[in-house]
Amino acid sequence: MRPTLLCNAESVACAGSFDPRMAFGQSVAQPEPRTPCAPNSNRCQSLGYHRQLVYVRMSPNTITTMQTIPVTVYAGVDVAKATLQLHLQGRQAEFSNQAAGLVQLCQQLKTIPHIHVVCEATGGYERLLVQAMHQAQIPVSVTNPAQVRAAAQAQGQRAKTDRIDAALLTDYGQRYQPKPTSPTPASQDQLVALTQWLMQLVQAQALAKTQAEHHQAAFVCGRHTKLMAHYQSQIVAVEKQIRALLAQDAQLQQRVDCLDEIKGVGARTAWLVLAHMPELGQINRQQVAALAGLAPWTRQSGTMKGMRCIGGGRPEVRLALYMAALSAARCNSVLKPFYQRLRAKEKPAKVALTAVMRRLLVYMNHQLKALQATQTDTKLQNAKIP
Repeated sequence: MRPTLLCNAESVACAGSFDPRMAFGQSVAQPEPRTPCAPNSNRCQSLGYHRQLVYVRMSPNTITTMQTIPVTVYAGVDVAKATLQLHLQGRQAEFSNQAAGLVQLCQQLKTIPHIHVVCEATGGYERLLVQAMHQAQIPVSVTNPAQVRAAAQAQGQRAKTDRIDAALLTDYGQRYQPKPTSPTPASQDQLVALTQWLMQLVQAQALAKTQAEHHQAAFVCGRHTKLMAHYQSQIVAVEKQIRALLAQDAQLQQRVDCLDEIKGVGARTAWLVLAHMPELGQINRQQVAALAGLAPWTRQSGTMKGMRCIGGGRPEVRLALYMAALSAARCNSVLKPFYQRLRAKEKPAKVALTAVMRRLLVYMNHQLKALQATQTDTKLQNAKIP
């Protein structure tokens, strides 16, 4: 017979006084005495209303298993340019965002078993922290700041300080349990740095080129010519460095060559896409479109059907795919009819081009999956040869 506890007029069991240990099989013959609550209380049932609480009985094996499961302790770290604000088990501490401060932070975190650090992507200031956590073998999750802020606003938290943000990161980890961020290879980090510098040079060159027609003084025109030559030499040097990096990593070179074979995709597009989306070839078509921000958002409410639009994701990938999609819409034997079919349905040019970008990215993901499968089969065949 399962033990029960009846709420009646003489003795009312409040929800706040319920012992959770009883729900895990530790039933008793008679319930512990409980403090009566006032009638019509928000926490208790009103007079004359009877409620039955049934204790769940679990086997000893289940209880032992639950007790041996490690409990993850989340620690929020708010990253600033000069400081790191730590929130751990209700306490706050501040460290410098330098090598010495990171050593002190790791020493304090290692004293807590099953620790998991949660921080935000802050445009590069979090890199030293993430590298230090990986070297110390402490799980760390780099989260999207917009998602953390939305979670704070959902709780009615409008104030924003370093201490508040650190506490919110701890709460975010406990609620949503984000997956740990995997360490990236050194070649991948170098490719990201080189492609970012390459795009900065290309954008600066394009800006200077648009200003050329407004220069009239001979001195300014001469300096502008030298500036354009300097930008071009720098771009050539960066591209040479990227090719040298790929020559040292055979697997990364194969992925670049695989994308370069697609009509409309050049080497620079392949570099940018692989640098900012290393997951390409390991996820499905829906995930790859959402990750790049190319999946249209549905906007419907009642009878209202709004226009769908894209956004979010990784804008660097969309920037790299734009010119590739424009070229593929003109010369690719598969994407060109697709683009023309959308235009024949009176779709706007940018909408049709965005659809081409999405289909092109999905095809790139498919090609990399096929390449990975081929490499796996080759390894298996070589392993069977005596």
